[in-house]
Amino acid sequence: MSADALVVFTPSGRRGRVPRGASVLDAARTLGVDLDSVCGGRGICGRCQVTVAEGEHAKHGISCTSAALTPVTETEQAYASDRGLTAGRRLGCTALVAEDVVIDVPPESQVYRQVVRKEADARSIAVDPVVRLYFVEVEEPQLASPRSDLARLLDALDREWGLHDLSVDPVVLRSIQRDLRLDPAWRITVAVHDGSVVTAVWPGFHDAAYGIAFDVGSTTVAGHLCDLHTGDVVASAGEMNPQIRFGEDLMSRVSYVMLNAGSEKELTRAVRGCLAKLTAELCRDAGVERTDVLEVTLVGNPVMHHLLLGIDPTELGGAPFALAFDAGLRFHAGELGLPINPGARAYVLPCIAGHVGADTAGVILAEAPHLADDVSLVVDIGTNAEIVLGNRERLLAASSPTGPAFEGAQISCGQRAAPGAIERVRIDRATLEPRVRVVGCDAWSDEPPFRGVRVTGVCGSGIVEVVAELYLAGVLMPDGTIDGSLAARTPHVVPDGRTFSYVLWDEPELRITQNDIRQIQLAKAALHAGCRLLMERYGIEHVDRVRLAGAFGAHIDPVHALVLGLVPDCEPEAVTSAGNAAGTGARIALVDRGAREEIERVVRSVEKVETAVEPRFQEHFVHAMAIPHETDPYARLAGSVPLPAARASSGGGRRRRTRATERRAS
Repeated sequence: MSADALVVFTPSGRRGRVPRGASVLDAARTLGVDLDSVCGGRGICGRCQVTVAEGEHAKHGISCTSAALTPVTETEQAYASDRGLTAGRRLGCTALVAEDVVIDVPPESQVYRQVVRKEADARSIAVDPVVRLYFVEVEEPQLASPRSDLARLLDALDREWGLHDLSVDPVVLRSIQRDLRLDPAWRITVAVHDGSVVTAVWPGFHDAAYGIAFDVGSTTVAGHLCDLHTGDVVASAGEMNPQIRFGEDLMSRVSYVMLNAGSEKELTRAVRGCLAKLTAELCRDAGVERTDVLEVTLVGNPVMHHLLLGIDPTELGGAPFALAFDAGLRFHAGELGLPINPGARAYVLPCIAGHVGADTAGVILAEAPHLADDVSLVVDIGTNAEIVLGNRERLLAASSPTGPAFEGAQISCGQRAAPGAIERVRIDRATLEPRVRVVGCDAWSDEPPFRGVRVTGVCGSGIVEVVAELYLAGVLMPDGTIDGSLAARTPHVVPDGRTFSYVLWDEPELRITQNDIRQIQLAKAALHAGCRLLMERYGIEHVDRVRLAGAFGAHIDPVHALVLGLVPDCEPEAVTSAGNAAGTGARIALVDRGAREEIERVVRSVEKVETAVEPRFQEHFVHAMAIPHETDPYARLAGSVPLPAARASSGGGRRRRTRATERRAS
């Protein structure tokens, strides 16, 4: 019998001969196979689980059974008893190679694993966090060899893991002697950031490492607590951005800073306090120790980006909208005042332009238009809409000032999405009677389960739907005017001063006023104009697909978005939701160190279009005030949805639109 055995690893396909009696973990390291381990082969962490691929493998000339590895060890039995071990699984650090064998390494045992982000996307996320844990045994101090505890720890990391030339965060130096002596065997777990800096230590074996991805929006702040080993989100939380008290939209906050010298510190404290509160909530909900949070990533629009970092955003309030800096930023998370491990690091994704920030970089990272052949239009809808257009050949980006109307602000019956808020609307084309559905109830208002449900207002998706439905039902003229002649036909159209309103709900009375319609027209026209400007710059008339991102975009019905003219004409099935793409991008950057280099490279190639100084923006804006559009018949939409026949304007529409445009521009 040969002293060596042939070992083949799947799914990598790596193969080679190793000495019989070598551990599977050692064989994997020898052959360059991706097999995880934190404890260094001591049978503690359980990361190196493998399975013998029993049966005939003609391709490799191997026929193997479970006997190809040595019998189950006491260490494995103890591990299975304490933490559970799936039948057929072996610990690669204790299972020894006895004969030729084919070994399968499951995804959860791979260091650089892939996880699917969502079914609709053919893209997976690599799990390769920038911070990793290493378990080592440190030599006890000897009177004859007076080397420091730190020197012996670094020797152990070099000897057992091949980590050398490491620097050490000062916070570690304060606890290293105590932590080493808390374990009788002088064993310790070390967190190493980016393969170069020791950022945290724990006595004995420690297997928990977490990170938080934050999306700092102007209206809401969201956080996702992720397991850095698996990439899984273990808790999510969100909260209204407390800066709202200084102004609902971004420019209001910039104006506040301009008018109150030094007030940027106040806004910075507010948003950092929000992050600290969310951090505590996330850890509490997931049952995670705050000291186990070792990494943080953040995205946000340029104004939020600057205020979060304590930078005066005044320059972003006027042309040329100069950023203080636009590169990705790495620093101690403690500078943000977060209640996590004192050695934790933070990473802020790069900004693109003065009005296109790190949140858009997150959207690009999540949606990956730069990797696709089709031309995509990705729109992140908020108080400022960020727009990305292109494919692997070319990417353009811009921002449009949509304002807070889509989030319920400036709408007479508008509110945030909360239980009781109308989120879906259908209007009967013949009777003009409405049906609604509210947040927190799956039934429609004309169905028995809806009885007793309290209605409180209309949130963003409901506002889009009611305006689109009013147009489809013939209540709205193309110029956005409510047709007052219908008051004789339905009690839902009622006089309201010199105009008319539509009564959507009776108790409490919720009216869609003429001014509400105008606010939605202004917002949707700004978004449409930004999209059309990028398409014009790109040299195309139509796009292959449209992705609606953001908390609001995730709940919009694509057909109603097209009917309203929110985005340029497209096949309805090609308009889909991207969810919170900015937050997803932050999460990708959290769990995959390579994604940081990727987005920093891609951002440098993005062509920036500043809508505020583009003369054609105003022209596109005026045409887009009509529903769905003044000059575009929306032929692709009309192929799927019967649109109302063209009707003459009620008069004065163009003049009113122009004045609205001028007010907006001023």
